Amino acid sequence: MSSFTLRRTAAPRLLVLAAALACLAARAEYAAPLSLADAVGTATSQSRLLTADRSQTQAAREMAVAAGQLPDPVLKLSLTNVPIDGPDRYTIGRDFMTMRSVGVMQEFTRTDKRRARSQLAEREVEASVIAQRMTAAELQQGAAIAWLERSFQESLRELLIGQKARTELEVEAAESLYRSGKGAQADVFAARSQVEMIKDRLTEAERRIAVAKAQLARWIGEAADRPMAARPALALPAWTQADLAAQIAEQPTIAAASQQVALAQAEARVAQAEKRSDWSAELMYSKRGSQFSDMVSINFSVPLQWNQANRQDRELAAKLASVEQARAQREDLQRAREAEVRAMLQEWQSHEERLRRHDQALLPLAEQRSTAALSAYRAGTGSLPTLLEARRNTIEVHMDRLGIETEIVRLWAQLNFLSPQIDADATASLPINPSPKGIQ
Repeated sequence: MSSFTLRRTAAPRLLVLAAALACLAARAEYAAPLSLADAVGTATSQSRLLTADRSQTQAAREMAVAAGQLPDPVLKLSLTNVPIDGPDRYTIGRDFMTMRSVGVMQEFTRTDKRRARSQLAEREVEASVIAQRMTAAELQQGAAIAWLERSFQESLRELLIGQKARTELEVEAAESLYRSGKGAQADVFAARSQVEMIKDRLTEAERRIAVAKAQLARWIGEAADRPMAARPALALPAWTQADLAAQIAEQPTIAAASQQVALAQAEARVAQAEKRSDWSAELMYSKRGSQFSDMVSINFSVPLQWNQANRQDRELAAKLASVEQARAQREDLQRAREAEVRAMLQEWQSHEERLRRHDQALLPLAEQRSTAALSAYRAGTGSLPTLLEARRNTIEVHMDRLGIETEIVRLWAQLNFLSPQIDADATASLPINPSPKGIQ
């Protein structure tokens, strides 16, 4: 077989092999566990809201350039003093007063007024940039909360599955004792009832997982179908340990309110500049009949602000009042956000204390009670209802702990994403918590 024939035979095989390897790589990437950092990063990179905000910022930048320019000149064409009766009616070149004119007019906006308008446009660019940061913070917070909600619901499902398997073994033991005449039929029914109750909770957990996955897909699309990675250990952001007032003032929500003050001040400067009139100049060349002389006209015009007290002064006063309004709203928002953050920090401390109590006392006691009830039941000195009640208590304590963790991570997401984490995700370098202990 010639080398040409070998190449013709091998080429399709190589293409098939390359396609298969590409599919395997894509499938491996799709099956890789989805971490919290992945979810937040994907939400940021795929967001159409951020794309819209970037376009808005670009539009504001373009308008900022246009705002400082002079108005376009105006071209004028006119036909003046055309006779409509007499021997020269409807003629153009016979009557000495008839003129065909071409001219250009330019309005000369004052330099300080154009500067004020340009500064107003620049403040709008800054406001658009801050709005983009606000959008980033909101979508990252939403993605983080959705990821954490799904993670905790899956942890609850695992907890219930383990409890269901243990309770099914207790059903078998109760049935065996009943058949041997050593147990009561009521114990069998009680154990079966406990299994059905756990199945009902599992159904509810599956529903919540599906809802959480749908909510996560709102932020990251198809990546929400990937399996979940382990939850990171979450700590309070470092800025909460510093001067809260100064730190909160730099966050997008407060920065946006501060920018509204700057916008109102820029509008007031424009209104102040409007108190001085612009002027216009016009140059016109007029053509008459061949027997008459051509003419050139020069015109200047200036608006007469004869009622400034009721027009320009009123407009300026309105803009100055808007400045005070924006400043007052900004200060109130700052106080409200400080109070909100302090309340969240108090909740965080309370939840951490409750978690320590669960880990150090409630969970060990519940598991010891369950172990003791199981030992007594196996030894024939305890009853099945007592064991089932201990099991229910244990699972309730575990679920209560998961609920507290859920509240803590919601607080963490709200605090951590008050400002966006676009360049580097805050969770990427955090250690991973060990898996929660199973029920013994």
